Amino acid sequence: MNQPADSDTPIELTVVMPCLNEADTVATCVEKAVTAMRDAGINGEVVVADNGSTDGSQELAIAQGARIVDVSERGYGAALMHGIESAKGRFVLMGDADDSYDFLEIPKFIQPLRSGSDLVQGCRLPRGGGRVMPGAMPFLHRWFGNPVLSWLVRLMFRIPINDVYCGMRGFTRDLYDRLDLRSPGMEFATEMIIKSGLHGASMSQVPITLHPDGRHQHGPHLRTFRDGWRTLRLFLVFSPKWTFFRPGLILLAIAMLGYALAIPQVRVFGAALDVHTLLIASLLALLGWQCMLLAALTRIFAGREGMMPLYERLERITVERGLVFGLLAMAAGIACVGLVVLKWWKAGFGPLDYPVTMRIVVPGVTLIAIGFQTIMAALMGGALKMQKSRKESS
Repeated sequence: MNQPADSDTPIELTVVMPCLNEADTVATCVEKAVTAMRDAGINGEVVVADNGSTDGSQELAIAQGARIVDVSERGYGAALMHGIESAKGRFVLMGDADDSYDFLEIPKFIQPLRSGSDLVQGCRLPRGGGRVMPGAMPFLHRWFGNPVLSWLVRLMFRIPINDVYCGMRGFTRDLYDRLDLRSPGMEFATEMIIKSGLHGASMSQVPITLHPDGRHQHGPHLRTFRDGWRTLRLFLVFSPKWTFFRPGLILLAIAMLGYALAIPQVRVFGAALDVHTLLIASLLALLGWQCMLLAALTRIFAGREGMMPLYERLERITVERGLVFGLLAMAAGIACVGLVVLKWWKAGFGPLDYPVTMRIVVPGVTLIAIGFQTIMAALMGGALKMQKSRKESS
């Protein structure tokens, strides 16, 4: 039921299906989508984003009323992006063309969209009221992959979604245009969820039923470990707090504990913590501080590139503040080293009491390194801020 091009009635919903040699199932999926929209009184269209099919999928889809968008760039995400960008509806619903999603369930997604949700996520898992039919999802995906990845999304991004990998979802075209999605592969769907959360989009979910893949000519395009790693990598890219800041904070906390125990030479279970402990604590401090600086630089870069919203606290920190902090840290470190040099001079440059002097030299050298790291990071941050953000450019 694609809307005629000269019609004055605006299209409310565009159903987008990525397709790569889906001759077994694409006609059924298009037919179900057309039927669901017609029966629910939804003025809509079906777009099949074809990724180079050679089995006649295009003709089968057209025969059922779909519009074909040819996509030369390979990849699940690439196909969806081109299909969505050609959509005429103010709402978009995406779903695979393998007949695992029942497009007769389209009306479930429309009502929340009409009520103001920016994104309505389908949920196949029982935790969210969904249902997985026997043989519809591999054991590893059902009981490990999907639950764990969905749990990580809730933990790292505070997004209330129970099935992050579900490919059937509805969203407003306005939300899609704001998200600036970039992933050409299977991680496209996850990027949409994460960015929706980061941009404060209103989200809801509806339970759906997952059916066995209806294709016979070939198996699923999803590759378990490759696409699972890509999803996890995406989590790390979009969460500097978990990737850099929190590990850095933990390392710094351990380093401070090591200093607190090693400088006064505290005994722990009979072992005297001495200079060697101090050296290890200093290493942890340097690694931890480097992680925290990377968190700040990554957040600035991601905000400027439009990958994440700008973080106002970091935007208010000037290069000069970073330089002052770094110079003060270096000055304190140089003072510590200078104190030991003074002791050495007074001793006629002879032997020193190393357990005593190293307790001053090691913190001093560490402070010098931290100060230098901070100065370089401040200058790098300043260079990143010279680039206008995408919001400022538009």
